[in-house]
Amino acid sequence: MIFSSIFFIFVFLPVVLVIYYVMPFAGKNLVLLISSLIFYAWGEPVYVILMLLSIGINFVSGMELESHINAGDMAKAKTACIVTAVINFLILGFYKYYGFLIENLNAVLPFEIPYKELALPIGISFYTFQTMSYVIDVYRGKVKAQHDPVAFGAYVSMFPQLIAGPIVRYSDVERQLMKRNISWERFGEGSVWFLRGLGKKVLIANNIGSIYESIVSLGIPQMSALTAWIGCFAYTMQIYYDFGGYSDMAVGLGKMLGFDFMKNFDYPYISRSIKEFWRRWHISLSSWFKEYVYIPLGGNRGGTLKAIRNLMIVWMLTGLWHGAAWNFIFWGLYYGIILCLEKYVLGDALERLPQAARHVYTMVLVMVGWVLFFSPSMGSAMSYLGAMFGIGGKGLIDMTGFYYLKSGLLLGIIAGIGSTPFLRRKFSELLWREERYMQIAGVVMYAGIFLISTAYLVNDTYNPFLYFRF
Repeated sequence: MIFSSIFFIFVFLPVVLVIYYVMPFAGKNLVLLISSLIFYAWGEPVYVILMLLSIGINFVSGMELESHINAGDMAKAKTACIVTAVINFLILGFYKYYGFLIENLNAVLPFEIPYKELALPIGISFYTFQTMSYVIDVYRGKVKAQHDPVAFGAYVSMFPQLIAGPIVRYSDVERQLMKRNISWERFGEGSVWFLRGLGKKVLIANNIGSIYESIVSLGIPQMSALTAWIGCFAYTMQIYYDFGGYSDMAVGLGKMLGFDFMKNFDYPYISRSIKEFWRRWHISLSSWFKEYVYIPLGGNRGGTLKAIRNLMIVWMLTGLWHGAAWNFIFWGLYYGIILCLEKYVLGDALERLPQAARHVYTMVLVMVGWVLFFSPSMGSAMSYLGAMFGIGGKGLIDMTGFYYLKSGLLLGIIAGIGSTPFLRRKFSELLWREERYMQIAGVVMYAGIFLISTAYLVNDTYNPFLYFRF
């Protein structure tokens, strides 16, 4: 089940909200847990058992860790933490990387290991990282172990952020699980977030994504440099509005239920360096790796070489987190190399460039990175990059490129402007003016987003969600 579907918007969500709001607070976590399990089982009826197993293992482990810590036996606490981490990563590794590992072994071994490709449990990367943050933070003494299995199950399986984040650390919602502010004002605020995200996903991501799909279906020999760049730009906007819109909907749903989730995107395409880009893109993932991998490895302590080593490890793992394929690993290493260059080589020179030049520099590197990301293999990524620079394709410019430029120009401009804070800032300034007609205009605009998005969902069959594959 996805947020941008008729069934979720008009059946699942209203039923859950009605039950949730009429239920006394003592039963709200149970409603949230049951509804989240139904939400997940709707598309993954078998793998819901795997998620319940993960919940059970980490719940028991948290209490065991706490008992060892209270007894002053930190050696046993450390062992329990490591064992739980290994179990979590083995589950994630088996379902996500088993086929990739066997495939690469078969490429080098003199014999072939037979294997069956496993379907990837949706959201396993997200909820595994959440349970890991919980166990590690209990061991560190940052949070207390949760003794209510319903509350812990609701935290792990919470449907607003279950399948696509943001990655909610237990420390961020520990108090909210036991006591949270549920009001009509917060419900209204959450509705605005949800409708904003729905519009991003349905009206922009789906439409500009169809341009990308049309272009990649042409094949490299039929693709001019202009066409390839348009296709790359279309994907650049699609993945931002798709994932960013979904994250906005998650934040909005959280507010409706009384939770505050961290913002996962902060206008990443206005960045003037790759370092700034990764402070603004998928913030919850970047902060997770910083907190639980980079800093424990030593961070930037211990000299330049160790800092570079730590950065490269983090970015290789970041790539691997996104998918079991070499192009994802190289995508992560690509950013690791650029970040090292910015920190140790380009820093002062980059700062001296005009802001416009720094923005162009960043966006070109980001778009090249998206080619590594969306390509099914490194070979196809190199072929597409070649076409972008006039190699192996249909020259620099052709009529197909002009067609896509003309037909997608207005949508591209809207997407480009919408990826900056300009429109939202101006709209907020108008909306918060005292004139009542401006507030009415805001309500009308969001109602229009809802109605138009619904019309698109009824008539359009193209409604993918890119991060389901991760």
